[in-house]
Amino acid sequence: MAMTGTMIFSHIIPIILGFLGIFLIGSGIMDDQKETLIIGVILFITAGISPFIVLQSII
Repeated sequence: MAMTGTMIFSHIIPIILGFLGIFLIGSGIMDDQKETLIIGVILFITAGISPFIVLQSII
């Protein structure tokens, strides 16, 4: 069971957050919406940092 949880937090969630972040960054730049751009940047940074924070507390 612990292996499934670590797999979700280390591989699946960061990919989804990174994809949504890139999508929102592109959308914010194209439509000139700073709020969307900032949310995309925050999501992308969260996708990169979250596995290190979450997996330390799980393992």
